[in-house]
Amino acid sequence: MSDPDQLLVVIDPVARRMDGESVRIAKDVLCGGSEAKICLPQGPEEFARALARRGSRRPVVVGDDRALLRAVALLHRDRSLGDGVLALVPVGASVRLAHSLGVPAGAVAAARAVLEGTPRRLDLLVDESDGVVLGDLAIPAARTAAHVEGASVWTTARSLVRTLVRPAPSVAPVRTHRLRVEADGVLMCDLDRPVEDVTVRAGPGGRAEVVVRHGATAEPLRASALSVTVSGPDFRYRADAHVTGPVRTRTWTVRAGAWGLTLPAASPAG
Repeated sequence: MSDPDQLLVVIDPVARRMDGESVRIAKDVLCGGSEAKICLPQGPEEFARALARRGSRRPVVVGDDRALLRAVALLHRDRSLGDGVLALVPVGASVRLAHSLGVPAGAVAAARAVLEGTPRRLDLLVDESDGVVLGDLAIPAARTAAHVEGASVWTTARSLVRTLVRPAPSVAPVRTHRLRVEADGVLMCDLDRPVEDVTVRAGPGGRAEVVVRHGATAEPLRASALSVTVSGPDFRYRADAHVTGPVRTRTWTVRAGAWGLTLPAASPAG
């Protein structure tokens, strides 16, 4: 049996808790079609050790977007991300990133893609602190439902009372920010012009697609660049599923074809 058929299947503990049936199905398909070593880490440290000791086996992560991001970040920090190809069976509540990359939905389809798919080289955004971005980068970090879900009952009650006493405006005011954005050293906007948000994504051809939005009435500014630097007053940013900050400056650089992911032969990703 050749090396590509020898798998290290790392099953994220969150996936085991959330959807044990999908995990079982994925494990059965993978073990039925390959020589698979199953690893059941109990936390991030054991997850990292399992990847580090993979040897010649091809790593397969069974888990959600966060598990995929953790694996890519670990391999990048070990400077071994470009040495092989990663595979994923998405299981969990948040798998939007995995599907956007071309990984099939469903445990059976995803596991079959691991066994029968094709390695694809994908671009990566890397910052100066070794942070990685596989999908979208939003600056500053947008509010998410997690803020609402984490609110206390007392906070919710006070908000309801305020609404009854003074009805909320029909349209929430748009927050603006003072940010300086440079694409390959060329200034796109400076601190004297407020912006609503900046988005960055590794696009085709090994370049980043940068969009700066000043408001609904202004045309967005767009650029294609190898590196993007954002600076200004303390800001937070969302890189895939993670919110980071506050920081005052950050530079992201495109690494073309920096990592490999096994995808179905007809996948549009990359």
